[in-house]
Amino acid sequence: MTDHLFNLHGDVLAAMRRGPKAFSKLAFALSDAEEPADTALGHFQDRIVAAGPGDELTALWHRTLTSWDLTEQADWSDAPARTDARRSDTYDRLGFGADLRKALDVAVPVFKEPGATVISKEFTSWYSRDTAAARAFYWNSYEQTLRRKGWSDAAVSSLDEASHAVVERLSDPTRTEAYGARGLVVGYVQSGKTANFTGVTAKAIDAGYRLVIVLGGTLNLLRGQTQRRLDMELIGQENILRGADPADTDALVGVDYQDDEDWPAKFVSHGGRPSTLGSFDIERLTTRDNDYKSLETGIRALEFDKQDRTQPLYVPDNLHHAAARVMVVKKNSLVLAKLLKDLKKIGPILSEIPALIIDDESDQASVNTTDPKKWEDGKVTRKAINSQITQLLSLLPRAQYVGYTATPFANVFVDPGDEEDIFPRDFLISLPRPTGYMGVQDFHDLESEGTAEETHVRGIYDGTTDRLQEALDAFVLTGALKLYRAANGVPEGPFRHHTMLVHESVRQREHAILALRINSMWHRSAYTGQEGHARLAALLADDFQRFADDGLPTPTSYDDLKPYVSRARQLINSGGEPVIIVNGDTERDYEQPELDFDRTPHVWKILVGGTKLSRGFTIEGLTITYYRRTTQQADTLMQMGRWFGFRPNYRDLVRLYIGREEALGKSKTVDLYEAFEAICRDEETFRAQLTRYAALVDGKPQVTPAQIPPLVSQHLSWLKPAARNKMFNAELVEIRSPGQPIEPAAYPADAAATGRNTERWEPLLSTLTSAPVTLTNPSDSTSSLSRSFSALTSTISHAELVSILSALEWERPELFRPHLTYLSQLDGRLAKVDDWLVIVPQLSRSNRTEASILGSVPLSLARRSRQAGKTVFGRISGVEHRTSAQRIIDGPGSEDLSISPTTGVMLLYPVVEGQNDAETASAAPHGVADPSKVTMAFTLIPPKSAIDSTRQLLRFQAKDSSHARDVFVTSTSL
Repeated sequence: MTDHLFNLHGDVLAAMRRGPKAFSKLAFALSDAEEPADTALGHFQDRIVAAGPGDELTALWHRTLTSWDLTEQADWSDAPARTDARRSDTYDRLGFGADLRKALDVAVPVFKEPGATVISKEFTSWYSRDTAAARAFYWNSYEQTLRRKGWSDAAVSSLDEASHAVVERLSDPTRTEAYGARGLVVGYVQSGKTANFTGVTAKAIDAGYRLVIVLGGTLNLLRGQTQRRLDMELIGQENILRGADPADTDALVGVDYQDDEDWPAKFVSHGGRPSTLGSFDIERLTTRDNDYKSLETGIRALEFDKQDRTQPLYVPDNLHHAAARVMVVKKNSLVLAKLLKDLKKIGPILSEIPALIIDDESDQASVNTTDPKKWEDGKVTRKAINSQITQLLSLLPRAQYVGYTATPFANVFVDPGDEEDIFPRDFLISLPRPTGYMGVQDFHDLESEGTAEETHVRGIYDGTTDRLQEALDAFVLTGALKLYRAANGVPEGPFRHHTMLVHESVRQREHAILALRINSMWHRSAYTGQEGHARLAALLADDFQRFADDGLPTPTSYDDLKPYVSRARQLINSGGEPVIIVNGDTERDYEQPELDFDRTPHVWKILVGGTKLSRGFTIEGLTITYYRRTTQQADTLMQMGRWFGFRPNYRDLVRLYIGREEALGKSKTVDLYEAFEAICRDEETFRAQLTRYAALVDGKPQVTPAQIPPLVSQHLSWLKPAARNKMFNAELVEIRSPGQPIEPAAYPADAAATGRNTERWEPLLSTLTSAPVTLTNPSDSTSSLSRSFSALTSTISHAELVSILSALEWERPELFRPHLTYLSQLDGRLAKVDDWLVIVPQLSRSNRTEASILGSVPLSLARRSRQAGKTVFGRISGVEHRTSAQRIIDGPGSEDLSISPTTGVMLLYPVVEGQNDAETASAAPHGVADPSKVTMAFTLIPPKSAIDSTRQLLRFQAKDSSHARDVFVTSTSL
């Protein structure tokens, strides 16, 4: 039966390509005279209210409204994207009444998760939404593919916005003057960056880019995975077959994927050769199994058919009729040398080709790591692959370079003054955390007393044995639980592969020893006997039943699971052994069928390895991780986080066994879990800074990519400026934080300096009241109960506070100096702050230590510790204290304390550095604290009124011009 209402709405929404318009007028103009009732909005509202799952009309509006909600720059609305105000503007434009709005809001809630963060130079707009819609053959095909894979409307729209943001910052492929943009896209480890650059590729070739070179990893295995992904989801069957009859076996000789179990069903079909459908074909210059070897048809491989041979290729009439060429090339100097050699033979046509170079894992191998001090006569000396990439960009003057990485710091520290290098001078885009992604927040309780660690993390301490047998049991048990779920109605697709990662060392010899040990342990585990079943039953009851997802089938007794344990053991033991070693010096070491997750139907194995099991290598079905490798490099540690990723229908089964007391060197032990958390905090801080400064002021960017390094140097203490001297182009001298916490952490380690600092606080300490006040946080999304704490209070004038802060000594003064510059101007020059409410939280624990400091009333001493291997403390303020202070600042509505709009809030803590309560007590014998053992640590929250909204949030100071190689930035006006 024809769905007239759906068809009409499809026609109407298709006519709203530029945004929402008066719906009823368009519906009347487009409706069939025989179906006038369909134009009535009442029928539409009734349909939406009564719609069940799978209703096509609801799905159509879900896609459309979500797309409008997420559009970053909408000329039909001044409201920000992803807000109720934007949705309200949409309804106003459509002419919808209150009842219909309410029905649609229930059916299609506003998607409010954050989008991509963009740091960019000003650019010439050429890729509007109209331009994108006018030529969108491959993007539309890719979008449909994602929806068939089960992507939500919000996920597709978010990808659309993020990939559009990249393409619009590339050079117009039809412009006369050649320009090569340089950009960087930052994602999360194993978070779907490939999907983004596939979307960028689709949009770019639709727009006119005719040569795409993807630098896809340093191994054939990784390069082949990327090639297959592009072939399957973008290039498609017809471009792979190139006219060959799929029913003619002789014609398929030499055509790849004939042995792939997903061919052709899961490979996109365009319904015919794109060139016969009004679009253009894609010619592959590499295949799944063959990296770039040579232009097999010689120079003709890059000869483009031109409609007008007297005009360059980039002229629109020529460009949009020419086929695109795509190659996925391994980052290997021999392979890149062949490509460069061939390109040099081609000649002038190269200057006409709009090209896109996508560098996957761009901080690996691509960055120049030579020491500038060793350069001869100041001439840049480059590493092989960095040199070849710069040569490639030189040969292709219309080439755009876009790097992709989850660990961006090496890229943003590339010398901005080196015009030939890959510094992202034009844009840096930070992708949002995708829906369904298991990341830092799922393994670390970063902000509060959460359950992430208890649910997913199993620490390995000296007193717990090595827990390897338990991890092995967990691997068998979770495999059985996946099979149980598949048998009880859960889609089995995500359970196709089931893997465990064991990563203890970088040494290959130790991998072999460890693999032998695990194999021996496996055969002694008695999974078919009473002893093995008893262990598994106990692990199910003590661990996995406790933390099971209530929305997924989980057996109530081990007897219900027992049949699936037998099948899981068989799958893991297939081939005779459960373990695969993943290491080696040659490609042949990685050409194991069990490592090919694409072509092998079921990979149920334990993978033992080191470096090669990190960057770029996706371990499908990873459920149990056993990690004990130490490293002192933050980006290396981050890339080891293979346990991050998407775990549909089994995220509650994921477990991380991680060393908490691992040897580092001869005399030091480190907690890998805490070290990982510290690095993750640093990365999240970097992202938060990018987000904060991404907003335009007066239509112009506050910060450009060239000014990112100071953000990193200030907030990531493990990145040492002295070792990155060629990478800093400016000094950050001010950070303004109206309404936002300022929490310095680099307090002196020297006892004498600590004592002098404490004495500088004496005038304030003497004013603290002896009668505590009670501050209460009401119930919220984190707790259904209200929470209270007591505190001593005082008030200090702004001038007095600045005087104290200006006199303080610091372990790293450059970290607080930019904040102090801002605070000192709140005397009326920048904005006016009169005074500060001082809150000194008092601990409620019975074993708390109270002491007088320099004659003050008794204060609760707080215990804090510095981050492992660093000079800075971790979090100073408690989450409930910070929440209460923020409520007071945000007022009105705070029932505890009321302050004026020109009053800031300071949380003040007498901190004792230590690991236990005894150390805290030792700092204050007889109830009197030793000033040299007490750090007066604080968190400041300036009032929101402490800035003029038209002013910049950052200020940079140019470096000394006497240094010839420095890059200078004019100070931002204030």
